[in-house]
Order: sequence, then structure tokens, then C-alpha cells
Amino acid sequence: MTENILEYENLVLSYASKFRNYYDIEDLKHVGMIGLMKAVENYKVDSNTKFTTYAYLWIKGEILKYIREDRNIKFSKKLLKISRKIEEFKQILRQQLLREPTLEEVSLYSDIDLSLIQEAEMSKDFVLSLDLVLNDDEGKDVCLYDTVSYQEYGYDSDILDLREAIEQLDPEERQIIQYRYFDGMTQSETSKKLGMHQVKVSREEAKILQKLNKMVA
Repeated sequence: MTENILEYENLVLSYASKFRNYYDIEDLKHVGMIGLMKAVENYKVDSNTKFTTYAYLWIKGEILKYIREDRNIKFSKKLLKISRKIEEFKQILRQQLLREPTLEEVSLYSDIDLSLIQEAEMSKDFVLSLDLVLNDDEGKDVCLYDTVSYQEYGYDSDILDLREAIEQLDPEERQIIQYRYFDGMTQSETSKKLGMHQVKVSREEAKILQKLNKMVA
């Protein structure tokens, strides 16, 4: 499959393009290709999951990880404080001028250096709202918050390894994990579901967690 990896380049571009207004598309493409390579290395041919679906998760995870860790989109405390003041002064000037004030006018009115105002405004352009609406891979509208949540809890490479390990557990072991960690049941509730003593559930759960820890180590 390695020799055909470029066939999936459009898969990388399709996700990277969602953030083209905020990042250099070539940088995102490079990061996404890293995710694609990891997918190739970890994918099992006999898996029930299509490679494109599997690869998309890795690509998405790598790109979102890059975005999350990028320090350039974060406000410094100083710029954040200045930005708030600028917005207050803008509101006052809007009422006085009955139009949107220029940055030069804001600078004169607030006595804040124009270059500092410009820096604060430029920085603000890189701050993505958690309410920003994006289109997911199925064409549905989702918020950036939802997308980041997927990265945190579903599509991170470590989480993918854990999910793969869970799939290798015995049916009863998977059921215990399902009830305890996916359905949020207590050990008492789980014991009733499985028809076993709570003490056994506790012991089995501890063994399973140790087993998973070794599998993903």
C-alpha cells in the first residue's frame, strides 16, 4: 500500500482545506501526510474498517494536534487585555461617528500606539471561535468545539491504539469495558448486567486494565 500512498493525497487536502483561511495549506498538507503515513504503518489489511476511513482518522488527528499545539494562535495576556480595550473604544467611537472607526482614529482616541493596535487586531484574526461552523467529512455542519472533542477523545493516535487493543479482548472483557467506560455504569450495575458478583467485576476490570496497559505500551 505504501507505493500507492499518493492516491490518498486528496484525503489529506480535503480535511486540510477546512482551515486554509487560518493556516498555510502546505503546512497542513505536510502534517496530514504524516498522519497518512502513520495510518499506512498501523493499518491491518484484515481489519473490518476501510483504509480510507481509518486513514481519515489519523489525518484528522495529526492536523488537529498541530492546530492545538500551535502557539501562534494564542493571545498573550497583554494583547488580550489591549484587544478588549480596543473593542471598548471602538464602540464609543461608533456611537460618536455613526460608522466604523479606523484604527488610526482608535489610536488617537485611546492613546494606544497604532502598531500595538495593529498587532492585537492581527492576532485576533488567528483566534478560532469554538462556535465556528465547519463541514465534516459527511457534509454536515459541526462546530470547531465538536471537532476538537473528537481529537481529544476519539481520534488521537494513542486513543486509536487503545481502541484497537480493546477489539482484541475476549467478548466478556470487551463487555465489561463497554459497560464501565463507555456506558458509564458502576461496578454494581455492571455485575447485575453480567450476572456475576461485584467483587468479580472489580477483579476482572483490574486484570483487563493491566492487560490493555501492556498491549498499548
